[in-house]
Parts: sequence; structure tokens; C-alpha cells
Amino acid sequence: MEEAAAGAEPGSGCGAEEPVVSLAEVLAENEELEKEARAVLGGSDHERCSYSQGAVKRQALYACSTCTPPGSEPAGICLACSYECHGTHRLFELYTKRNFRCDCGNSKFKNLQCKLLPEKCKVNSGNKYNDNFYGLYCTCKRPYPDPEDEIPDEMIQCIVCEDWFHGRHLGAVPPESGDFHEMVCQACMNHCHFLWAYASQLAVPALTKVNSLEGDGIVLKVEESEEQKKEIKKESGAEHQETKEEKPTEQLSEPSTSSGSACAEVGTKSEALVCKLKELQSKQFLKKDTATFWPSNWRSKLCTCEDCMKMYSELEVQFLTDEYDTVLAYENKGTSDQETERRDPLMDTLNSMNRVQQVELICEYNDLKTELTDYLRRFADEGTVVKREDIQHFFEEFQSRKRRRTNRMQYYCS
Repeated sequence: MEEAAAGAEPGSGCGAEEPVVSLAEVLAENEELEKEARAVLGGSDHERCSYSQGAVKRQALYACSTCTPPGSEPAGICLACSYECHGTHRLFELYTKRNFRCDCGNSKFKNLQCKLLPEKCKVNSGNKYNDNFYGLYCTCKRPYPDPEDEIPDEMIQCIVCEDWFHGRHLGAVPPESGDFHEMVCQACMNHCHFLWAYASQLAVPALTKVNSLEGDGIVLKVEESEEQKKEIKKESGAEHQETKEEKPTEQLSEPSTSSGSACAEVGTKSEALVCKLKELQSKQFLKKDTATFWPSNWRSKLCTCEDCMKMYSELEVQFLTDEYDTVLAYENKGTSDQETERRDPLMDTLNSMNRVQQVELICEYNDLKTELTDYLRRFADEGTVVKREDIQHFFEEFQSRKRRRTNRMQYYCS
């Protein structure tokens, strides 16, 4: 917001060399910045501790290095507590975690009581922690940003363990960031081995090195990578031919797999009788020691038969079948919730006015912004703190000057 205001500072008069920025441009830029903030925070409450909500499905979290330094038990705090209880502390931003309950002020904090909700259980047994809570990430266990790492690299979050990884530490070169929506790291692919059967048909191919496919991978069943190439072609819609005995209703416009067609008959009895995973496992697929990258909506392709749901539960990955568990869904919800709850009063006012009234309001806005900028600049130059009384004094003076201008206009117009 500060950068937007600085960039939008108007010229001192007509013909000034400084760029002239319209009110609409200022509002649009501020709205874009606010939209990004809403997406990151996902509509998290910045005033009330989230502890009373129990294990929140997904929320923005922080770890306090001041209260829980390395060597102590890991703990996570919600957005509101990061402001109210740890505002002057050193915090690690964890982005989001699933099914987490705020720890602020519990037994892990020896010398701090939560200001927002003091009465809490000693521990939250359902919470899961990793090295992120100490400011360490990836298999290299390094901080981010890392002052000793001179290699520019993107950090990508695994959707299973929710750790963050350098792109160069995933066992394969990640696709372009816009080509995939989610990533499963190497360790989690080994843990969730069933995903390899889906990967051959659904995953976004990594940018692997030439001739590295055979050396890095283990071909299950019969054929080598040629079969995977065929499946990738089918995924893009270039090849769409399967045995019709297994698929009497091959009519999907979506990238098709042998399981995908069986799933097309939503609500039919035949779907309940077909396990998509077993059908995929009956075909040849490639298993590698790398991370995998997945497109949007891939979770909807996972089998939800009774056996598979039991397997997800045993592996503690039931969330994979929940499309609302995704970070994208979390961000979209936060953005849409706040947009519906908070309409922009200035834009609403402008839209309800005629042209003359709009021009008058824009002039008033520019006057206010110019005078406020000049007023605050004096505090910045002197290095003094702006107090509530200073702001109140400014607006009182501004209103007084406005009344004097209005009275003069009425006098001359009469």
C-alpha cells in the first residue's frame, strides 16, 4: 500500500514533469495489492485467535523463534496471535498448514500467555510439525531466504508433508510454474506409492535430462518408457484408442485414462464396482525416485472405492480426495469471502454519481491525498512518530479549509 501511494503521488500542478496518475489507476493498483494479501491470508481473522475453531482445515500459520527457539518444542501460532502476542518477536512465516490448532500460550510457551484466548489446553495432540517451525526447509535443511545460497531457485511446497523444497532438490527439473498446480515430493511419493499408477496418466512431465529416463526409473510390468510416452499423448488428447471390451462408454472430452472412462458414469452402480487404481495398476507404468507434478483437478480422478478410501486412511492422506483441501481453493475462498463481505465504498459512490459529481469527488480526493502526503512527509523528515492526535488535527484542519473554500464559492456565485 505504501508503494502504491508513493507511485501515485500527483504532480504539484498542471504541466509538472511527474507522471499524472488517475484515481481509477490508484484504486486499481491498491485493489490488486489487497487482493494478493487476501489470497495469501485466505480470509484468516487478524483480530480473533483461531483456537476456538479447533483444528482449522487450512490457515495461515507462523512460528515464533523468540518464544520457541531451536531445541525447544515446535509450535505454531495463528495470524491474530502473530499480531497481538508476538508483534515484536522474530517470526517464521509458514504460509499454510492443514488441520492445525493455534498453540499460542500453551505449555510450549514458557513465559507467554495468549492475550486473545488465555484458556487453552496444554498441547494440541492433533497438530503435526516439521523443521519449517524452526525456519528450516527442504532436504537440505536450510533457511529461506538463505544468505549463503547464491543460486536463484524457486521453493515449492509438497501437498502431502507440506514442507518446502528447492526446485533443484526434487530429483527432477520442475515444469514451468504455470504448467502444474501441485507437487508431491520424493519421500511422499515413496510413502504414497499408489500415486505412481496415476502419475503415468495424470502427472505433468518433469523436464528430465536426455536419456535419464531409463537410468533413473524402474519399469514395472513389461515395456519401457515408450508406453509412458503413449500415455502422455493420450493425456493431451492426441491419442484416444483403448480396447472397447473394457470401455463401452468412451466419450470423455477430458484427458482420458482407462480409469477415467469408468469414472464418467457418475452415480451408476457400475462405478462402485470398478476400482480405478486396480485398473491402472493392471497396465505398465514407470516408477522413479523423483517428485511428481500435478495439474489442477487431478484429485477428482483418484479412486474413492471402499478399498482405496481405507488405504488413504491407513496412509493418513484422506485429504487427497478433498479438492477443497488445495491451497488454490483456500486462496480462492479467502478472496471471494472478503470481496462479498467488503465492498469498496469509494467505488460504489463513484458508480452512483453523474459525471459532474465524479469530477468533483476526484478533485477532492486529489486534494486530500496531496495535503496528507505533504503533512506526513514532515514527520518522516523529522523522524517522529505519527500519533492519533496528529491525524485528528490534520482532518480537522482539512475540513476547516474545505468549509472556507466552499463559503467563498457561495459568495462569488451569489
